[in-house]
Amino acid sequence: MKRALSVAILLLPTLALAHPGADGGAHHGSAFMEGLIHPFTGFDHLAAMLAVGAWSALAFKHSARRMWAVVIAFAALLLAGGMAGMADASLPLVEPMIAASLLVLGVMVATQIKLPVAVGAAVVGTFAIFHGFTHGSELPATQAFATLAGMVLGTMSIHAIGILAGRLVLQRNEWLPRVAGAAVALLGIGLLTGAL
Repeated sequence: MKRALSVAILLLPTLALAHPGADGGAHHGSAFMEGLIHPFTGFDHLAAMLAVGAWSALAFKHSARRMWAVVIAFAALLLAGGMAGMADASLPLVEPMIAASLLVLGVMVATQIKLPVAVGAAVVGTFAIFHGFTHGSELPATQAFATLAGMVLGTMSIHAIGILAGRLVLQRNEWLPRVAGAAVALLGIGLLTGAL
């Protein structure tokens, strides 16, 4: 727990570098920094990645290894999706799947559903491919390795913040996970229906 808290505190300064907009990192001058900041620039991606961390903390509160296995699966498949996006590959239904991820992840947080680690990793990993793809398609092809490395680190930073929130806030209150999860799910519904 102390290690997770320390990591999250060290990663919090990256939030100060983030600002809204599709070109969130374009002003920072390096491909790595652009990749690092990019996951913080879209509210839908940010909400999904926070929800993955929070759900992992809630579902696997007695097993740090299982908790981190889920978020690492997300990061690995986000990287795969990002590489596909940067390579101009074709992937159907990207935006609907991102919206669906918010709905599903929100329900997972609200219900604190317990899934086997492999199933949880498969669920979040599937959504990660779509999140990674859309990120990758927005990032510059120059210095692809540095950009993707920054993107994965930024994603893991958001997961760590979600884990910290799950452990320090959501686990201590019966209703907060329900409210937080419902908010993420409603965001997903809004995107799916075109209301947002």
